Amino acid sequence: MTRVLVLNSGSSSLRYRLFDGSDVLAKGLIQRIGEPGGDAADHGAALRRLMDELDLSGLAAVGHRVVHGGERFTASTVVDDEVLAAIEELIPLAPLHNPAALTGLRVARDLLPGVPQVAVFDTAFHATIPPEGALWAIDREVSRKWGLRRYGFHGTSHAYVSRETARVLGRPVADTNVITLHLGNGASATAVRGGRSVATSMGLTPLPGLVMGTRSGDIDPSLIFHLHRVAGQSLDEIEEMLTRRSGLLGLTGDNDMRTVQERWAAGDPDATLAFEIYCRRIREYTGSYLAVLGRVDAITFTGGVGENSPEVREITMAGLEALGIAVDPARNRANASIISPDGSPVTVCVVPTEEELEIASEARKAVGA
Repeated sequence: MTRVLVLNSGSSSLRYRLFDGSDVLAKGLIQRIGEPGGDAADHGAALRRLMDELDLSGLAAVGHRVVHGGERFTASTVVDDEVLAAIEELIPLAPLHNPAALTGLRVARDLLPGVPQVAVFDTAFHATIPPEGALWAIDREVSRKWGLRRYGFHGTSHAYVSRETARVLGRPVADTNVITLHLGNGASATAVRGGRSVATSMGLTPLPGLVMGTRSGDIDPSLIFHLHRVAGQSLDEIEEMLTRRSGLLGLTGDNDMRTVQERWAAGDPDATLAFEIYCRRIREYTGSYLAVLGRVDAITFTGGVGENSPEVREITMAGLEALGIAVDPARNRANASIISPDGSPVTVCVVPTEEELEIASEARKAVGA
């Protein structure tokens, strides 16, 4: 059996794809679950709707995206009661995401008994980051006790895109070094050596690193203490600001890069500054990962912004010619798979991500299908 149902459960949504091998048999999004006038009363009703509409016979597995696997889950895992309990224990590390995944897992186990449910973790791909890249210079006993380390996210995207980049280059994955830039409402950069993540921009949570739609990315940690002591803000208020009211939204009032770019093109000063901050942060991480990898074969853009914004790609890579990095304007505007000039020492690529296909592949691997 090669058929796999992939579920990506949000707190009020359920995105799904049904695969047979790499072929997509069906896909869709059930929205506003549990809300007045929404598509379904709850996740159980949403999944029952799928079962009524789709032929789910002969499933090899159901693959579920789970954002945080902590230190315990470093590979995709067939779900049982013990695994469910462990994912629940990890909720403090991903309070916005893991509860929704748990709901999807529990409902699918109830409604599809006998079909293996597989948890595919965003963090698993980054378990190969060495200790010097994963640990911070804080009290080691505190780190050990509370599992404080860089976990990283968007792992299914970075894994898929780094392999696809090797295919575009015609090189073996094991002999290819790539910097992958997943740019969307959430954004992260990863250094991949021979198919293994060795550095990534997100950390304990998805908050740090690149500038995102509503998340700040990197800040001085003392900013939190300062706002608490001087401005009298509670920790909850500061967390709300950094995760939901920062990034592009905080700088411009808009969290959609398309709108920000329109304002930037019209000369809006707030949008111009936000665009410059956004691109500079990507360039800074690209430069640091060049140093980490030593030899870089490709820099690859993916995600909604990475795949569709020639302007972000052009400005992010501008000025790096001395490092062997350049963008061909015509190829870039055409969204070609290779946008660097022929003969460039570092190939700049645009590779569409296929996270759901990666989840389906991981689910099959977990059940031996």
